[in-house]
Amino acid sequence: MMVERFQRMIMLLLCGLLVPLPWVASFQSPALQSSWLSKTPTRTSTTSTTTTTRAPTWLSMRRLENASDLTRSSSFFPFSSSGELNNNIAGGQRDLVSLSMASSSSGDDEKKKKAAADKSSGSLRQLLGVKGASQESNIWKIRLQLTKPVTWIPLVWGVMCGAAASGNYHWIWNPLDPNDRDVGLGLEDAAKGFVAMILAGPFLTGYTQTINDWYDREIDAINEPYRPIPSGAISEGEVIFQIWFLLLGGLALAYGMDVWAGHETPVVLLLSIFGSFISYIYSAPPLKLKQNGWAGNYALGASYISLPWWCGQAVFGSLDRPVYFILPVLYSIAGLGIAIVNDFKSIEGDRALGLQSLPVAFGVDTAKWICAGTVTLTQLGVASYLYSVGETTYALILLALLLPQVYFQATLLLPDPIENDVKYQASSQPFFVFGILTTALAIGHHDFSV
Repeated sequence: MMVERFQRMIMLLLCGLLVPLPWVASFQSPALQSSWLSKTPTRTSTTSTTTTTRAPTWLSMRRLENASDLTRSSSFFPFSSSGELNNNIAGGQRDLVSLSMASSSSGDDEKKKKAAADKSSGSLRQLLGVKGASQESNIWKIRLQLTKPVTWIPLVWGVMCGAAASGNYHWIWNPLDPNDRDVGLGLEDAAKGFVAMILAGPFLTGYTQTINDWYDREIDAINEPYRPIPSGAISEGEVIFQIWFLLLGGLALAYGMDVWAGHETPVVLLLSIFGSFISYIYSAPPLKLKQNGWAGNYALGASYISLPWWCGQAVFGSLDRPVYFILPVLYSIAGLGIAIVNDFKSIEGDRALGLQSLPVAFGVDTAKWICAGTVTLTQLGVASYLYSVGETTYALILLALLLPQVYFQATLLLPDPIENDVKYQASSQPFFVFGILTTALAIGHHDFSV
């Protein structure tokens, strides 16, 4: 009996000594200490005549005290035989292995979740045609990526602004105006607006982006090698076919819009031809306007703001006053500033290929001030005009939308335009585009006959 108790004490001492230090903090209660102790294997160094153990530590002595009180309960501390002790040792080893496997499995699950999230994000970016897209082999997804759907949004918005500026767009059921509740007329105008958006977005913007990627394939190989053309994901013949399909399809749709709107002069078709020509000389040699910072950025701003505005206004009204041209042109100057933001990220590739974007020509510090100045001053000019014609409420709304843009210029654009280009665009542009809509609503509301 005494020998058996002595064996238990020796095993307790060894268990206390051999607990790894990283586990110390996890054992704060006697129950946890004894539970772990009951499953921990022991090690002894034996000779032919003696058994040697290391001197007990304060931690092992504390465990010994707690465990000795529990030895009376054979169900909790059943060291009644060496066989049962060996079983407990084996059980402790199995528990440690299980714990290690569970930890590894948890880590693998986290990695799988992260990989799935990255794949989902990459797929979305691929469909939108933005940086960070995943690689695709599906030709239709690649064709869609070439058109950069994310760039359709400003053109679609421009058509909406033109419709608002016409003052002749009818709602299906206008809750604010009892005289504007003709459901049939509202449905027809909604259909016209939708088709005009398809023309400006998927067709003509898709054409513009595809032809731009085609002529930029060398510079994209430096700046964005993951793009479909430099990566070889789509063939030359497939790209050329897409360019012609989108161009001719867009022009046919534009002519159909003129017939639908009853135009004697095909205004929408002429605007579409002009816009397509600007898109071509913007990207293609020998002119390649994008090589010239001023001309290229203004052409880009006009394509994204003025042309869709005029298209929307022509579908629902007429372009018979100078102000209908002047205000979109002013906003296109602001668009020049926004286009400069896109040039900051491409400065290395532009410089390598001799493209004179404004950041290359003037340097980053000067270009960022040109960007901020054109965006801010043009909107101040538009607000002043609206005030001068008596549209004070709209002028004040426009000024209120300008203030956060100035704030984001001061906190994001001017400190570091290269690092913060995406953040600045995402933060500032919503206020800018709502400012355009505010101006369009003011023009549609104003009575120019007075």
